[in-house]
Amino acid sequence: MNKMDYQMGVAGGERDRPLRIIGIDPGSRITGYGVVEKRGSSFVHIDNGCLTTRTRDPIAERLEQIHSGLRDILAKYRPDAAAVEEVFFAKNVASSLKLGEARGVALLASVQVRIPVFEYATREVKQALTGYGQATKDQIQKMVKGILSLPEVAQADASDALAVAICHLQSYKMRQVVA
Repeated sequence: MNKMDYQMGVAGGERDRPLRIIGIDPGSRITGYGVVEKRGSSFVHIDNGCLTTRTRDPIAERLEQIHSGLRDILAKYRPDAAAVEEVFFAKNVASSLKLGEARGVALLASVQVRIPVFEYATREVKQALTGYGQATKDQIQKMVKGILSLPEVAQADASDALAVAICHLQSYKMRQVVA
């Protein structure tokens, strides 16, 4: 399914099931994921977690582990779309490059299973969840916990991924209008 099919199906009311989104917070050491559905006006938590790699392993092996793990998660939950956090600019060039590589793997895994990918800046995610583009990580985690009625705050990277999924679910209709 491409972005246009996704947008037309959602906008045209052709959906006979909830809209399921996977949020991905890419990282070369820890990649967070969160699966959320929109049922009517409610957001429902399906799953979340982290794919963790060992920093002592070569980057190529770590990227393969991330790719394989994401492919398994995508096959298990069959989301309608992926929402991926954009890369922020870090002071450390080497860290930025590794983050970009992990992000590329997340994008690749998503398009390989033929789901549309939507990208969100960190500031955009914070704005969508709290109304403030410079919200703290703690504020985002508490909002995610409240929106999804989680029994506890999710691990930081998983919480970020859930936040990206929620951001997409809150903004996809506006994106259709703009498109």
